Amino acid sequence: MTTPDSSRPAEPHDLSELGLPANLLLEMHELMVTARVLEERLIRMQRQGDGYFWIGGPGEEAFNTALGMLVNKGRGLAHDYLHLHYRSSATVLAMGEDPIDSLRLMANSARDPYTGGRNFAGHYSVRKWNVCPVSSPIEVQYSIAIGTAHAQRRHGGNGITIVQGGDAGSAESDFATCLVWSSRPGAELPILIIVANNNWGISTHASSQHGDNPIADRGKPFGMKTAVCDGNDVVASYRALRDAMAYVRSERKPFVLQANLSRLHGHSSSSGANRNPEERDCIAELEDKLEAANLLSRASADAMRDAIAKKLQEAAKDVVAEPHPAAETIRDWTFASSNIVAEDN
Repeated sequence: MTTPDSSRPAEPHDLSELGLPANLLLEMHELMVTARVLEERLIRMQRQGDGYFWIGGPGEEAFNTALGMLVNKGRGLAHDYLHLHYRSSATVLAMGEDPIDSLRLMANSARDPYTGGRNFAGHYSVRKWNVCPVSSPIEVQYSIAIGTAHAQRRHGGNGITIVQGGDAGSAESDFATCLVWSSRPGAELPILIIVANNNWGISTHASSQHGDNPIADRGKPFGMKTAVCDGNDVVASYRALRDAMAYVRSERKPFVLQANLSRLHGHSSSSGANRNPEERDCIAELEDKLEAANLLSRASADAMRDAIAKKLQEAAKDVVAEPHPAAETIRDWTFASSNIVAEDN
């Protein structure tokens, strides 16, 4: 006699209420779990002295995974340009990056493909997919993104520029600059302006800072289309991003999208990176829905998480043994060579 396998879900129920195909939801769930486990491993590495500083995106996995899956990835003006922030690990994982390379970035390994061991965790740069270098100064990406959007306006096609930052950073002048330059009549830019609103600016709550509610409404005086979505709901995030990106691609005009989401481990390692149990957890919410629809069992979800955690734990042991950048390479990649600039044009 065989016994039922409790790790396997029963036949799925009606999926219409979930809003997306089952295979897509399960793929996004696995990516979200991978991103979460990766961030937890990075926090441990920093606490153990295997990295100098941690900052990342636990709590933003639903929205950022959806973003990564919807990007038209590639190199050059025909594809999307991404100007991300330091909480975007789930986005680059959804685009196809190897999580082990994020461990290398934390450990300042010379094999780190993003910065050559020269920057903090979460500071991604992927030339083959137009992921522009993440910067530590807050929200400067909103000004930088104007450049790629201008180039895409001149080039034509359906490639767009996507820029993302936090709610506190929207108080910076770079955000206002982006609104002004992307909305000039007759010279509008194909740019999706994303505000990831976790309601915190380091240790300052948004309730004492923002008279604009929602922040996305700041685009309305400039004639921009705007929207607000539940960034903790992967289906709502996917739909909002899909619709906003379709508008920017077809109309070649800017769009401001605000995603309300959680910050599960504080601002960074400077504030301790302890888990905040009062925040909504997008992964737990998705797993409840998948379990209710008989698409996922608790046992299989736990087994997936354990397998990913074991793989990254073993990989971290190897990564910390890798060499750091040699002193004589300190000036490498400071400027792009002329042949690289010509190739990109």
